[in-house]
Amino acid sequence: MSSTTTSSVTLNTGVQMPLLGLGTYKMHGSEEVYRAVDAALAAGYRAFDSAAVYRNEADLGRSLRELLPKHGLTRQDVFITSKLGPKDQGERAMEGALHSLSQLDLGYIDLYLIHWPGTQGLAVADQSNPGNRAQSWATLEELHGQGKLKAIGVSNYTVAHMRELMQSCKVPPAVLQVEFHPRLCQAELKSVCKEYGVCFQAYSSLGQGDLITDPVVLEVAKQCQRTPAQVLLRWAVQQGVAVLPKSSNADRIQENARLFDFTLSDTDMDRLSALDCGQKYCWNPSGVA
Repeated sequence: MSSTTTSSVTLNTGVQMPLLGLGTYKMHGSEEVYRAVDAALAAGYRAFDSAAVYRNEADLGRSLRELLPKHGLTRQDVFITSKLGPKDQGERAMEGALHSLSQLDLGYIDLYLIHWPGTQGLAVADQSNPGNRAQSWATLEELHGQGKLKAIGVSNYTVAHMRELMQSCKVPPAVLQVEFHPRLCQAELKSVCKEYGVCFQAYSSLGQGDLITDPVVLEVAKQCQRTPAQVLLRWAVQQGVAVLPKSSNADRIQENARLFDFTLSDTDMDRLSALDCGQKYCWNPSGVA
């Protein structure tokens, strides 16, 4: 068994979620998805992250149905995440979630997230956003109760959004997925997640590729005889943060999986964390009402 399959975090539902998953953002076409999933399964990945807005849920589901038997695996051996699109926030949440379930066609979704705290078509400051979020969450709670969504969570929520949700929810979120890397350490958000027992999960761990050329990252990587990407991913998982590196290159997929056979020193961890400057490379949800 690959070491990647044994490295996981326990969600507040009691379920184990792998610390390493394959991100599929910008992965398009059945052939590209199939090749990436095949390489990932061979490298020990057991988690796959998609979203309605990625428009690849059907290709991911089809690839898994075809490839799991090839790798001696069953549906229960993999952890699938998808997300509700901002256009379906609010009264269309049921339609959106059921569409994701249908597109993936894997029986159930292990983790389903509200992708964004706002609503497509509304201004970020629109006061309808909180009500739409609450309606979406109630829908996810209903589908969770039916067993169609094994765990539910949120993505791109701020501290304020998290506190708002925790005050009103019947089922607490299992995961918060946000941008996280040494230049964006999200200390307050991590602390809130710890307070509420919510798993903190990272996306854009490489800063959209910008961080792999950072001098500190390069120096640590040279000392460890690892790639800059491995160092950045290890920095996260060593803090118990789940990661979702995205690549459709088979060699890079395999390379990114080698996170669990080395450890960064406390000094190196501190040096990397000292790069924190609040820099966001992706969506900034801070203005969403």
